[in-house]
Amino acid sequence: MPKQKTDDLIQLVRSLTRAEKRHFRLFVRRNQASDDILFLKLFDFLDKHQEYDEELILKKLPDIKKRQLSNLKAHLYKQLLVSLRLVNASHNEDIQLREMIDYARVLYNKGLYRQSLDILDKAKAKAYAGLFYALALEIVEFEKHIEGQYITRSIEGRADELAGEAFRLHEIIDNINLFSNLALRLYGLYLKMGYARNQHDHEVVKRFFQSHLPDIDFQQLDFFGKVYYCQAHLWYYFITQEFRMCYRYAQKWVELFRETPEFIKLYAPLYLKGIHNLLNALFNTLQYQKFIDILEELERFPEQYDISQVKNIEGLFYLFKYIHTIKKHFMEGTFTEGLKLIPGLAKIIEEDTYNWDDHRILVFYYRIACLYFGSGDNESAIDYLNLIINQKNPDYREDIQCFARILNLIAHFELGNAQLVEYQVKSVYRFLAKMEDLHAVQQEIFRFLRRIPRIQEEGLKQEF
Repeated sequence: MPKQKTDDLIQLVRSLTRAEKRHFRLFVRRNQASDDILFLKLFDFLDKHQEYDEELILKKLPDIKKRQLSNLKAHLYKQLLVSLRLVNASHNEDIQLREMIDYARVLYNKGLYRQSLDILDKAKAKAYAGLFYALALEIVEFEKHIEGQYITRSIEGRADELAGEAFRLHEIIDNINLFSNLALRLYGLYLKMGYARNQHDHEVVKRFFQSHLPDIDFQQLDFFGKVYYCQAHLWYYFITQEFRMCYRYAQKWVELFRETPEFIKLYAPLYLKGIHNLLNALFNTLQYQKFIDILEELERFPEQYDISQVKNIEGLFYLFKYIHTIKKHFMEGTFTEGLKLIPGLAKIIEEDTYNWDDHRILVFYYRIACLYFGSGDNESAIDYLNLIINQKNPDYREDIQCFARILNLIAHFELGNAQLVEYQVKSVYRFLAKMEDLHAVQQEIFRFLRRIPRIQEEGLKQEF
């Protein structure tokens, strides 16, 4: 098994809860005839040892030959996924639906067409109720296939009914994809360039948005179409820094879930992202009391829904909770109190508890540095800023790289590191000079850095 696949296996084993490990062992023993199950022995070994050591595996498990190891790891990975699928079925309606489709396929293969259609009919009703349109379309296509072989004659015009149903589902799915694709591409644009810096950037983003925006009325869309409509508009206004419009679409996004609360549990990640973007909009428009009210709504989420069963949802909750609790301290100016958050957050990042992406972690480093800087601990601020500055070939959020260097320069100045300040001035100047477009703040700092050689030492502090 290639190294990447081995790393994936180790990561999967490390991610298992006690209950999932117990279920896996019971699952294997229940479904395997032999008492000497090599891949289970391999699992027990990986579970007990922190590091993957192939030589130690072969020494401790003499029944496993080196030539078998690659296939055993691949088989173990597959069996773990089968076990986890069974565990997660009760928490995921789409897994249950796919299972029903699989049962219908088995019955179809045995020539039991009526029984297959009965299961598909129940599955389709469940798919429509949960807005699983792609699965509903798969079911309709399967029904069309069966009806072509097994003429039920139970409903007049069945062929026209199924054809019309397939057409409507295609239309719904296409509309969802149009808006979700636009939202995703705008998010990618934000990761690359950050906020629009000038009129040229505004025009580029505006042209891109308008050329890809579907000409579809909001009221004609289904629930998901409306959510992604709001998401696409929100990202457009976020990049162009029209934060009041961001608030409008984030509010509408969250209201869609409040109007259909049964979808909050079913699509918790999408709801939490709506709350997250609403909090961002409130922070950017300085609506403190509304921000606090929505933050409290976010904090109540685990009391209303069990987030411990799905790690993805748990990870999103803590991600957004940390982001906005830090922002709360920014709004209140309580930087020293905010430092209490750092040990717990740093532990999650270090242990990679929720597999947060590099971009999220980079932004956390900057916010932690800001907390330390605001509390007067410039040395700790510099430590976290260096984690950003020393990133190798970062290809996203150039603005964070820029502001990290600027804050690093100011922190060194506050510490009185005269020689380091001189070096930092040159470093920041070079970085800004390489940037193609600068924000107004960055332009002013660039002009200031160019003036430094002409400023007398006694006037430097006042200039800073």
